[in-house]
Amino acid sequence: MSANQTIAAGGTGAATGGAVPGATFAVILSLSFCHLLNDMMQSLVPAIFPLLKADYGLSFAQIGMISLAFQVTASLFQPAVGFYTDNNPQPFSLAIGMGSTLCGLLLMSQATSYPVILMAAALIGLGSAVFHPEASRVARLASGGRYGLAQSLFQVGGNAGTATGPLLAAFIVVPAGQRSIVWFSAIAMLGMVVLFQIGRWYAGRRAAMPQGSRAKAAVSTALPLPRRQIGIAIAVLIALLFSKNVYSASMGSYYTFYLIDRFGMAVQNAQLLLFVYLGAVVLGTLLGGMVGDKVGRVPVMWFSILGALPFTLALPYLNLFWTVSFSIIIAMIMASAFSAILVYAQELLPGRVGMVAGIFFGFSFGLGGLGAAALGALADVTSIATVYHVCAFLPLLGLATAFLPRLQPKASLPA
Repeated sequence: MSANQTIAAGGTGAATGGAVPGATFAVILSLSFCHLLNDMMQSLVPAIFPLLKADYGLSFAQIGMISLAFQVTASLFQPAVGFYTDNNPQPFSLAIGMGSTLCGLLLMSQATSYPVILMAAALIGLGSAVFHPEASRVARLASGGRYGLAQSLFQVGGNAGTATGPLLAAFIVVPAGQRSIVWFSAIAMLGMVVLFQIGRWYAGRRAAMPQGSRAKAAVSTALPLPRRQIGIAIAVLIALLFSKNVYSASMGSYYTFYLIDRFGMAVQNAQLLLFVYLGAVVLGTLLGGMVGDKVGRVPVMWFSILGALPFTLALPYLNLFWTVSFSIIIAMIMASAFSAILVYAQELLPGRVGMVAGIFFGFSFGLGGLGAAALGALADVTSIATVYHVCAFLPLLGLATAFLPRLQPKASLPA
């Protein structure tokens, strides 16, 4: 059976109970594949920072602003997109979001000035804003009740794409130059084709719903906790995201610079080690989702944030071998947090899957962007090593997990 036939077949399979039917599992894997393509193209932007810095004579603060242009654009639009699609699902918006990423890549490949680079980064961020909330909703719809596994599989695709970006940059973009980014437009077009097929499956599922429930099928007002407790819990989750994403920004945007500055590595070798770090993020994300379904979200959050502290504190003082080893451990531990945070938030606000996904994906991008900009400015006035001394204490915010209430697991929550 072809990929398109498999996705289309999902229209007849109900995602109910604890198992994930084969047809809907194919939808999750297809979403994960498109997430891989989407984030692989997006990760080319930070991966070529050393190239842009050298070609345009940029400061670390200007590098941080490129990251901010991409990530803040994504963070500002994602909650709005999620809120709108909770009440007005848009099955084919997934392909449209990939189209925005395509336009951003084409512009980035032809950019000859710093403002145009910023504009291209913003277009790529807009693609993320459209893609992530609705894709997260479809993954939940196809999960068969295994929400943590579905979200982690979806997220693993994105992490794998993020990990692949530096590898492609090292072997394609760095040797061939900035204009070689245009070659990745074919990948974006492939993603649009697959996402169009997923949109057809999603539209078929919606057409099969009872007429009265179709418009607001996902919306429920039955909150599991008082509003005040929910507000406190959301604030704690945002604090955990701040800890995770600002530290992740220090690694994603400046790890190559740190390796080059501290250990005198060549750019390509540093990008290969960034790929190793991001590969560890993929494994940690998958394990976090699987474990969260079995032991609960709160224990995973405790471990994934606070558990990284001893390793982040030691990292700035290590030699090359232990720096790489500890960065892998940090990546795996911290990456396990996101699926747990997202699914826990969706359980706090049932029926608002798109809005919650938009807020938390948006905060991830926004906090990462603000962190990258601030850390870049710090590196300019001090040194790149200082960034890692300061960020080492961020996992202490994991202590805020103590304020999260335990939620009773539900047999089935609205998608």
